[in-house]
Amino acid sequence: MADRPLRLGIAGLGRAFTLMLPTFAADPRIALVAATDLRPEARKRFEEDFAARTYDTVEALCADPAVEALYIATPHQMHAEHVTVAAAHGKHVLVEKPIAVRLDECTAMIEAVRRAGVQLVVGHSHSFNAPVLHARNLIDSGAFGAVRMIHAFNYTDYMMRPRRPEEMDTRQGGGVVFSQGAHQIDIVRLLGGGHVRRVRAHTGNWDPARPTEGAYSAQLAFADGAFASCTYSGYAHFDSDEFMGFVGEMGLPKDPARYGAMRKALRAASNAGEEAALKAARNFGGSGYAPPGPPPPDRSHQHFGVFVVSCEHADLRPTPDGVIIYGDDSVGLDPVPVPAIPRIEVIDEFYDAIIRGTPPLHDGEWSRATLEVCLAILESARSQSEITVHHQTGLRGARPGAVG
Repeated sequence: MADRPLRLGIAGLGRAFTLMLPTFAADPRIALVAATDLRPEARKRFEEDFAARTYDTVEALCADPAVEALYIATPHQMHAEHVTVAAAHGKHVLVEKPIAVRLDECTAMIEAVRRAGVQLVVGHSHSFNAPVLHARNLIDSGAFGAVRMIHAFNYTDYMMRPRRPEEMDTRQGGGVVFSQGAHQIDIVRLLGGGHVRRVRAHTGNWDPARPTEGAYSAQLAFADGAFASCTYSGYAHFDSDEFMGFVGEMGLPKDPARYGAMRKALRAASNAGEEAALKAARNFGGSGYAPPGPPPPDRSHQHFGVFVVSCEHADLRPTPDGVIIYGDDSVGLDPVPVPAIPRIEVIDEFYDAIIRGTPPLHDGEWSRATLEVCLAILESARSQSEITVHHQTGLRGARPGAVG
């Protein structure tokens, strides 16, 4: 039977939706039928672009019988409430990362979707990227032996991008540990098999004008004896895309001559209100918003910095082109074709969970385990001690594989 469109409602038309829109618009398995957002200009643009309805609240959106699933891209601290409301209305949910900001919220979300008999998938995190999934597939093949060590690092301009005030408040899910650790830790857990046991970390909060964590460095110990080092900095100095052939996170070529552009643009905002307005202008329906065009021909896979997985007989490095295998006797790229639709891996998992009943990999339990490690990074930095984690889970549901 041919795939039928999934009738999707959107809760939150901000930056996350703006980045996912090229996927939603290009994938015939998705029909955008309704949305809600606090900004009238965003609701108006959605109505015009998709001939769809909009609502003032998430509750009203969930009550729409034409909506069978929700993409929830509201601020982090609202995820738990909105997922619970969606589940109570019998809607399947794709919720943005991080799943929530507290473990008890995660558990409430997991229980809510279980009671309702609906699917919960958390994404987009860059652990959906096809080269990352292919690296896991290579590990599962057994050809290179067990994973022994993982090294991950990413240096970006995250902290210098325009932000809303709550994005500078750690208690509300602000800072790089929640927003960026949700990518990096998710990838490291996937490559390492999932079962982290202990975390020791330091965090950096080095800009008084942006009073939240802008950097971290963490050591993770896995239950099977493997270990990982994870480093992230968002302070807009060194750019680790230099090590990725100047391919940016979204898989597009990056011009090195634009170094420092985001920091310079931020100087146009003299207060928090003006900075929030700068961010809103870039988002769907804003004055600076540009609708997505066709994917450029020089597009590569999206990525999240440098990862090196040390196995017993090879080091594996996911790249924007595939996975480089540094074996015992040779080195070479195992290429992974770039899909026609960016982030199609997210729709594959979400659609298959709903339509075909395939257990998702990035479900509530998996994503709670990623959040638990992120919270342990913050606690370890505060207490200057090692933190033991207890809610970890392995690779369940859909097995990772390469996009062909």
